[in-house]
Amino acid sequence: MVILLNLKEKIALLPTEPGCYLMKNALQEVIYVGKAKNLKNRVKTYFTGAHNEKTTRLVAEISDFNYVLTNSEQESLILEINMIKQHLPKYNIRLIDDKTYPYIEITNEEHPKLQVVRQKDVKGKVFGPYPNVYGARETVRLLNRLYPLRKCDTLPKKACLYYHIGQCLAPCIHPNVEYTDTIEQITRFLKGDAKEVLNRLQTEMTKASVDMAYEKAAEFRDMINHIQATTEKQIINMNDFKDRDAISYAFNKDDISLQILMMRQGKIVDHHQIVFAYVGEIMEAILSYLLQFYEAATPDELLFSDRFKMEDIEPFFGKKALIPQKGDKKKLTDLTSKNADYDLEHHFMLYRHKDEKKQKALDDLSELLNTNIRHIEIFDNAQLFGTAPISALVVFRNGDFEKKSYRKYHSQTTTNDDYQAMKEVIYRRYQRMLVEGSDVPDLILVDGGKGQLSAAKETLDSLGLTIKIAGLKKNNKHALEALVYENEVIPLLKQSEIYKLLLKLSEEVHRFAIDFHRSTRNKLSVSSPLDEIPGIGDTRKKALLSHFSSIDAIKEASEEELLSLGIPKAVIQKIKEGLS
Repeated sequence: MVILLNLKEKIALLPTEPGCYLMKNALQEVIYVGKAKNLKNRVKTYFTGAHNEKTTRLVAEISDFNYVLTNSEQESLILEINMIKQHLPKYNIRLIDDKTYPYIEITNEEHPKLQVVRQKDVKGKVFGPYPNVYGARETVRLLNRLYPLRKCDTLPKKACLYYHIGQCLAPCIHPNVEYTDTIEQITRFLKGDAKEVLNRLQTEMTKASVDMAYEKAAEFRDMINHIQATTEKQIINMNDFKDRDAISYAFNKDDISLQILMMRQGKIVDHHQIVFAYVGEIMEAILSYLLQFYEAATPDELLFSDRFKMEDIEPFFGKKALIPQKGDKKKLTDLTSKNADYDLEHHFMLYRHKDEKKQKALDDLSELLNTNIRHIEIFDNAQLFGTAPISALVVFRNGDFEKKSYRKYHSQTTTNDDYQAMKEVIYRRYQRMLVEGSDVPDLILVDGGKGQLSAAKETLDSLGLTIKIAGLKKNNKHALEALVYENEVIPLLKQSEIYKLLLKLSEEVHRFAIDFHRSTRNKLSVSSPLDEIPGIGDTRKKALLSHFSSIDAIKEASEEELLSLGIPKAVIQKIKEGLS
């Protein structure tokens, strides 16, 4: 079976820890959810050896997968069931009638009982769920032996056997029974504080073994195992039925890994993970993403890991934002951090060879153009029906974008002539570099075909520069298709490293140009004739526009009225001249 290269690499880099994995098809639909004690070993089995017909069909559809780490195998069991219900994957066996793992309930009655339940809408105090069903039942059986709660479904008219052996307080004959201490002890036990009971059972098991009562010792051993399985702490489900998201991140010098675990009605049912490149401040990039992510709605709580600071998140998310310091919520954010760390490491290792591919692309491009290329400058122009004409320059040096060297230009000689705009920006850039004695690039790329390339080449010649220059030719869908060099159109194969590099350069300069053009248009939309008048700054402009209803009203205003706004006579004269 042939597996996509990046899929094989992802499998090789999987952690050997417990968790859930989600198989996806080419449309990024979840088609199977599974759990594993060892994610790497389990996922690998899908792509090795023979399978039954259903598994073979599943594997044939797998295009990608992702995973969520858990703290234990028990958590992976619970998370799996939640995610199957959420995604309804086609290759999973559906849970008939919404059956799920059982819970242990202390009923909310005058005389409470302890029982195993499967219903979703129970009214008592609930603990669980427990993937080990038999262990949960045996734990309840043991607790009923240790703690004297009611055992009968309906109260009899006289005390039963349970009362006489000390396992019931007999509310049938004692009307004022107090259960508070008993319920507190059971609650502590079911929340994981089982040390006292386990020590007692351990002592009994050792005594039975010494007395050679091996069957009795084995019974105590099984009780201990059931208790440990039942009271093992898990944070996948919480019994408060709240909607909350747990958020954390990890980062390196290039990328941010953001992880969100989504809990609905107290159950983790889904996750959102992304690794993206960032520019500038890390927290600024993270908050920008989160504000977009939660633009439509936010859950009841947003639990941020302790990698965040409250002063960063509270202005944006208010009282919904919490940074838990202890308890289950802290464990939940710690798990989110753990997943973010793995995502970042996985992403880094999966794409660690990107530098090698980039170097190969530069080497191939150098060979194609017969020059050693390490410093590339890329130009793009933008305008909309002659408004806000701009040019943008992006610099690629030593295998990476050099953002501090990016430049923006407002066109001064044309509004809608792309060739003239290209001549202007090439002249302004390299005439200045000649004056300053700066190092010129090994290669200039212009966004366009032969026309833009000829305009740029003509300007370089006029400056006496012999820099290699080529054009990035697009098709009618504005997709890169060829490199124009020395009057030759060189088609680019999409699988080639040269194409991938040139596409990246083209997309970056286009993004930079569009952002600049958009901001320029926005500024023009709020511009005023007052901006061109010497002596009128933001303060005087604001005063004038607040006092007068229009530019015409300013033009018709008397000198006395303008003086009353603190405008000097010399500036008033310039206003009259500028607006006339």
